[in-house]
Amino acid sequence: MQGVKLRDLKQGELFTRKPIEYPNERQVFIRDFYVREDKKFFCTRWTNISDGIELKGDTIVYTDFCF
Repeated sequence: MQGVKLRDLKQGELFTRKPIEYPNERQVFIRDFYVREDKKFFCTRWTNISDGIELKGDTIVYTDFCF
């Protein structure tokens, strides 16, 4: 399973932070908007859109999974 940089994903794409073939719902994130002040991307959890994290654009994420 090969990772990609977070900045290469389009807004709204799903990803995981680890190479997991069958992730549970809490391990899946949605790439959201870019926060200019922090120079990071805001990513929300698939299960709870009010719960999210900020990640740098160079962060390696994984999109090749069955969900």
